[in-house]
Amino acid sequence: MGAKMNKVAIAGAGAMGSGIAQVFAIAGLEVLLYDVAETSLSKAKATIEQQLAGAVAKGKMDESGKSKVLERINYTTDINVLKADIVVEAIVEKLEVKKQLFAKLAAINNSETILASNTSSIPITQIAKGILHPERIVGMHFFNPAHIMKLVEVISGVETSEEVAQAVKDLVTALGKTPVMCKDSPGFVVNRVARHYYVESLKILEERATTVENIDALMESAGFKLGPFKLMDLVGNDINFAVTSSLFASFHQESKFRPSRIQQQKVEAGHLGKKSGKGFYNYT
Repeated sequence: MGAKMNKVAIAGAGAMGSGIAQVFAIAGLEVLLYDVAETSLSKAKATIEQQLAGAVAKGKMDESGKSKVLERINYTTDINVLKADIVVEAIVEKLEVKKQLFAKLAAINNSETILASNTSSIPITQIAKGILHPERIVGMHFFNPAHIMKLVEVISGVETSEEVAQAVKDLVTALGKTPVMCKDSPGFVVNRVARHYYVESLKILEERATTVENIDALMESAGFKLGPFKLMDLVGNDINFAVTSSLFASFHQESKFRPSRIQQQKVEAGHLGKKSGKGFYNYT
C-alpha cells in the first residue's frame, strides 16, 4: 500500500466528487469518476471544463494543460470498473448508503486498494465495520471547493493501519494540499469546531436578533472570508444540515449541536443554496 499511486477512482460526481477528480487530474493522475446518474456525470464534466477555462483565463494554466487535465478524467456509471490504487467515496452523508458502497468497492478491488471516504462527520470506524480488510479504510476529507481549499483531513479509524494513513498523507502532500492527521471522532477537527459558526448564527436568526445580511457583514468585518449564511449556501444547506444532524446524534443530542428548524425548512423547500439558485440568498 505504500507504493506510488497512479490511478484514482472517485465514487460520486456531485460538487465534492467532481472537485476532487479535478484536483487529482491536475496533479497528473488518471481519474475514473463514477456516479449512478448519467446526468450527474454530464454536469460534473461541464463544471470541470468551466473551472479549467477560468484557470486559463486567469493565466494559471494554458490551453494545452487544460486539454491534458481533461484527457486524464474518464466517466462511468458502471461500478464494476471502479478499480484503482485508491478509491475516494464522495456520496450522500448517510452511513448505511456509504457502507453498501464500501462493501461493493471492497469486493471489486484487491486488498491493496485504499478505500477512502470524504465524509465530513461520520466516524470512519463505523463505515469500516464489517467491510473486507478494514485496515485499508481511511478518511480523506477535502473541503469545498476542493480545487481551491488547501486543507485535507486524514482520519484514522480504529482499524486503519499506520501505513495506509501515511500513504494518504503523502498523497495529499503530492497534490499540493495540506494534510492534517486526525483520530476518529464525530466531526473530526474542522467540522466539530466550525459547527458553531453555523449553529450560533442560525440561533441568532431564530431569535430575530438581526438579519442574515447583518450577521454575514459582521462576521466578514471580523476577518472571516465568508459570512456563515453565504458559506452555508456555498456548501449546500442540505449537506450542512445533514452534518449538523449527524453531530447532534453522535454527541447524544447535546444542545449545542442542535440543528436549526430554519435550515431544515430551507432543505424541505429545496432552497439548498447556490446549486439550486436559492438559499438564504437568491442567486437566480
